[in-house]
Amino acid sequence: MKHLSRFPKLSAAQYQHKLQLPSGRRRCVIDTDARNEIDDQFALAWALLSQDALNIEAVYAAPYSFLRRWHELQAAARAKANPDNASDEHKALLATYEAQLSRLERTGVDISDRAQLDPQAVTLVEPGRGMELSYREILLVCEKIGIDFESKVFRGSDRYLENYDAPVVSEAAAHLVETARTASAESPLYVLAIGALTNVASALLLAPEIIERVVVVWTAGYPTTITNIAQPSFNMEQDMLASQLLFDCGVPLVYLPGFHVGAQLSLSLPEMAAWVKGAGEIGDYLYWLYTNNPHFHFLGLKGHFGRSWIIWDLINIAWLIKPGWVPTYLKDSPYLSVDRRWYRLASPRHPIREGLDINRDAIFRDFFRKLAAAAR
Repeated sequence: MKHLSRFPKLSAAQYQHKLQLPSGRRRCVIDTDARNEIDDQFALAWALLSQDALNIEAVYAAPYSFLRRWHELQAAARAKANPDNASDEHKALLATYEAQLSRLERTGVDISDRAQLDPQAVTLVEPGRGMELSYREILLVCEKIGIDFESKVFRGSDRYLENYDAPVVSEAAAHLVETARTASAESPLYVLAIGALTNVASALLLAPEIIERVVVVWTAGYPTTITNIAQPSFNMEQDMLASQLLFDCGVPLVYLPGFHVGAQLSLSLPEMAAWVKGAGEIGDYLYWLYTNNPHFHFLGLKGHFGRSWIIWDLINIAWLIKPGWVPTYLKDSPYLSVDRRWYRLASPRHPIREGLDINRDAIFRDFFRKLAAAAR
């Protein structure tokens, strides 16, 4: 825990001030793995169309990779084929991936063939490649909206953290440090993190003093009150060192759980056809993403009948635009273990703010209205 001694200790009054609900036009940066799925593009578009409420100073490309999920899927398949010789770890993976394996078998997909699982070549990629794809996707979303944001878009980490003594130096981390230093305790910089935390954690390690000037808003996983589930959470599991640092270093944090809270932000194909398709270039592009979801191949899904898709990452944008759309409460920071479980420690920890519920309809109404207004 030697790395934690680098960080200043904030007072109760500092936390109370920094974790109050935001108001006015807020300074923020967005850290996004924009090509890993389809929800980041929705979140980024909504943010860019909400600059009356958000002063967006930069957008950072975060790394991502689904290679770990692919390796786990293959291990689960081996356990299914030879259960008597499977380890407990691989049996647990089979429980997680069994339905997916069955779907893939029915569709005739060879799970050892990377091209069949990822024909768009955007999911089963190395972290650095994921970051580069995200960088290009951010620029594409800006172009579709008709906003020249290129000077405010920065490449991020090309790999995940390997230890706390070696933060990943990148344009994004350097810019975050520089921008945070222009903020203040009274008027903090909000860091909207909707991917793996490598860029954010690296900036904190490079300049620990900036925890006095920023508030990190991050979405991942289950509520911290659920301590007996180690459900996979993509934003969390990719870079566990970075995820753990967020809860340990004392940075003011707004944690918005994906499961049960963000998971309510689902959209169906009829809603996409009614409210997104035809809403300018960006609306048509978001509709194309929805109907050409790269994860359908990997998950063995066919078609959209009776199916919706969760647009998770809107939750961060929603909270900063209008905190009442995502009710939150204050609580002690939990301890996040390497096995992705939450633990409550006996001794008090610094406070965080955590999401409790969400107003799904109000969020989508605002999103749809802004798409329509931008298309006029």
